[in-house]
Amino acid sequence: MSRIGNNPVAIPEGVTVDIKDNVVTVKGKLGELTQEFDTVDIKVEEGNILVRRSADSKEDKAKHGLYRSLMNNMIEGVSKGWTKELELVGVGYRATNQGQKLDLALGFSHNIVLNIAPEVKVETISEKGKNPIVKLTSHDKQLVGQVAAKIRGFRKPEPYKGKGVKFVGEELRRKAGKSA
Repeated sequence: MSRIGNNPVAIPEGVTVDIKDNVVTVKGKLGELTQEFDTVDIKVEEGNILVRRSADSKEDKAKHGLYRSLMNNMIEGVSKGWTKELELVGVGYRATNQGQKLDLALGFSHNIVLNIAPEVKVETISEKGKNPIVKLTSHDKQLVGQVAAKIRGFRKPEPYKGKGVKFVGEELRRKAGKSA
């Protein structure tokens, strides 16, 4: 039984939800998102979105909770937005941005220049004595996570000194070095 799928998703003020031909469209002050769905029935009743499944197969149960979570993320995204922050830990690691171009100096021979999707707002924060931070903001949770994972993939944090690109607040599993 899907416990998450049975919970209704509240629709806040300023957000509209349209359902046509197995496509849900959510519009809010920050943007518009669409999502296709199948094997479930989605209805809007009394300011809530209800997700019901038609059968009790394993695939239907899995998609029941999935589509409810996607609806919740879409509504939260168009009303509040999603933010991911990445921290660059290491000597000489720097990040700058000019519009949607992110320039990363991560200890390679050349800088990495990444063009960020126009839906994602990028901001770099560099304070003296602190590690540089890259802040990504958008209404699409999947897109923010994908861009953040791509940036993190350039130089993942290593377990001995913790150098690399990590999420702010991420706990790293550290290893002991050589025993003398």
